[in-house]
Order: sequence, then structure tokens, then C-alpha cells
Amino acid sequence: MLNRKNKLLLLKVLSLFSVVRGYNILVIALAQYLASIYILAPELPVRRVVLDINLFVIVLASALVIAGGYIINNFYDAEKDLINKPRKSMLDRLVSQRFKLTTYFVLNFIAVIAASYVSFKAVFFFSSYIFGIWIYSHKLKRIPFLGNFISATLAITPFFVVFIYYKNIQTVIFVHALFLFLLILAREIIKDLENISGDLAQNYRTIPIIYGARTSKLVISFLILLTLVPSLLLIFRFDVGHMNIYFILCVLLLLLFIVLLFRAKARKDYVWLHNILKLIIVMGVFSILLIDIDLVLNRIL
Repeated sequence: MLNRKNKLLLLKVLSLFSVVRGYNILVIALAQYLASIYILAPELPVRRVVLDINLFVIVLASALVIAGGYIINNFYDAEKDLINKPRKSMLDRLVSQRFKLTTYFVLNFIAVIAASYVSFKAVFFFSSYIFGIWIYSHKLKRIPFLGNFISATLAITPFFVVFIYYKNIQTVIFVHALFLFLLILAREIIKDLENISGDLAQNYRTIPIIYGARTSKLVISFLILLTLVPSLLLIFRFDVGHMNIYFILCVLLLLLFIVLLFRAKARKDYVWLHNILKLIIVMGVFSILLIDIDLVLNRIL
């Protein structure tokens, strides 16, 4: 049995894990590796990609910066989250704001030091990424449209840095990126609908607050319909192996999503819609394996 001190320590560890959303970071790191193996460097042996120390440092630095980003975002949104996510906020508050800020600076410092192992360009890139996350959390997220756009851009940046590392400029990569960007952008506006109560209380100027729920739904629907364009291109125009099954399923799910969106009224409905988009994104990470099921076996050596 754990004593009171150890229980409190365990709760604080869980609290910090909740703040940095460790599960999201693990999925992003996995996505970076799978994208490198299957999409960005398909001609290289798997072992060479997996054991590439530079790629490992890039993924590690990305994870540290993203964790820091979640912390600073949580720091600025503490009061809003008390309204929107009361249960999660109670867990998050087991770790003091001072400790969160200290952890934020330590994580970013380690990330920049790690990036220096790769190159000066990597240091500049991650320093810019850190600044971008901070200015978004501090100022830009309160600006309608721009805040959503910047958030979606920051979300796909970890994949952009791997893309730069491998210098692969095939069109299919940009189509994949466009698909992901549009999905994340739609998800950001869904989150604004989901969190409208806390945003109102904290004087945030989001699309739902300024233009209303109906206009927000029209914007989201437009983005979802745009998402169908890269989906159909990846099904019919490019060779993505068995991953076309995933994109066919996405087309069906996204059409259903639009129907459910216009029926949504309460916060719980928007939470469900948010989770549908999150599920599609996570499924997309694992479906990368479908590009060539035998690829890993054939390239182990």
C-alpha cells in the first residue's frame, strides 16, 4: 500500500502527464517515425531510419517543445479550463503554476540544446517553434480565424521539420499534409464550439462567439468538404497502397460528420464531434502501415 506522501507524488506525476498530454506526444512521435519510414524516406532501410541519431534528436526535441507548449497553454487557460473542463482542471492544479513554468523553461532549454547536436538550422527552427507556441498561447489564440489557423499550423510543424530533414518534395507529401491541416483546422473550430462557455467568461473572441454557432458550422462544413479533395486525390490519383481503405472510410465518416454537426446543439454533441475528428487523425497515423504492409519486412536489412 502507498502511504499518503507517495500517493500525492503519484497524483502529481499523473497531473503533469495530464497537463503535457503525454498520450498525444507519444502518438506524434510515432507518426514522425512512420511518416519517415513510409512516406519521406521509403528508399532507405528501416534500420537506418530507426537508428538515425539525428532523426531521434529531432523527434525528441519536437516532443519536448510540444510538452512545453501544452504547459504554457494550460498556464494561460487555467481560468477558462475551470469552466470548460472542471474535472481535468482539478487534476492539473495538483501541480503549481510556478512548477509548471519552471518545467516549461527546462523542457524548452533541453530541446534547443538537443537540436544543437543536429545543426544550427535545427536550433533556429526549434527556437522559432517555441516562440510561435508562446505568442499563440499568449496573444494570437484570442483572434478569430488567425488563432485557429496558427494553431493548426503549429500542430503540423513536427511533421514539417522531418520533411525538411529528408528534403523530399514529392507532391503526394503535400497532399497528405493538406489533408491533415484541414482536419486539424476543422477540429480547432469544433473545440471553440465545445468551449464557448469558458471563452465567453474570459472575453475570448472566437468564431462561435462573434458569428454564432450556425456560421461556425458552415465554416467547419466547408473545411470538411475541402478535406474530401485531398482524400479523393489520395484514393484515385496517388499510389498509397492499402491506405486508400483508410481514405475511403474517411470520406464516409466525414460526410456523416457533417450531418451530425448540423444536428449538434449541446456541448456533449460537440465533444463527440471533436472525438470523431481526433479518432480519424489517430487512425491515420496507424494506417500509414497500410501503404505497404510488407515494407518493413523487406527493408529490415
